[in-house]
Amino acid sequence: MILTLHLIATFYLVGLIWFVQIVHYPLFDGVDPTGFRDYERRHVNRTGPVVAPVMLIELVTGLLLAFKPVAAFPAPWTWVGLGLLGILWASTFLIQVPQHSVLSQGFHVRAHSRLVWTNWFRTISWSLRGLLLGWILLRVLEPS
Repeated sequence: MILTLHLIATFYLVGLIWFVQIVHYPLFDGVDPTGFRDYERRHVNRTGPVVAPVMLIELVTGLLLAFKPVAAFPAPWTWVGLGLLGILWASTFLIQVPQHSVLSQGFHVRAHSRLVWTNWFRTISWSLRGLLLGWILLRVLEPS
């Protein structure tokens, strides 16, 4: 059950981060500057409930798997997955959230550019987690 929740959360977030990276964040510079503050506020308010609970589920289930490993998920790979989670959380709260704070004051070209560019850390980290968990899923589904 824990592994299933972990897989669902991670695969959901992999899809979401690619949408954000390729579609959503790049479109910020097309928003009318006079309405950008309101747009950014609405973006943050609507994104939080879609992302935060799933990130928490992914973190908690990842920690549970680290301390109560599943046979198909070898311990070293569990720790690699947790390391990637650490990168994701650090990037989110040390880089992306501060850029959103700047953008909440109005559109700022440098903050927008930094948001899009640095979000690649999260996009790549979540993608690597997705590949890792896909490999684990294949191991679980293989007949013995």
